Amino acid sequence: MANIKSQIKRNRTNEAARERNKAVRSEVRTRVKHAEDAAAQGAENAEELTRLAIKSIDTAATKGVLHRNAAARRKSRLMRQLATPAS
Repeated sequence: MANIKSQIKRNRTNEAARERNKAVRSEVRTRVKHAEDAAAQGAENAEELTRLAIKSIDTAATKGVLHRNAAARRKSRLMRQLATPAS
């Protein structure tokens, strides 16, 4: 446990930020998984699910949870999966 007052507060703020980031990352993973499954099955709502996944990726990048290049890479992979015909 920290003895310095500023470090004690910093630990509290880091924990709060960690919980927020965890929620954002979880949402991104969930939406990406749904979009990938829909694209693989050739579902009719695959485009809508991909749009929602991209929206959550952009939100995570804006909040600093994901690096912007990592967000671009994930979006690119999602779009590539959507473009290839389902087998």
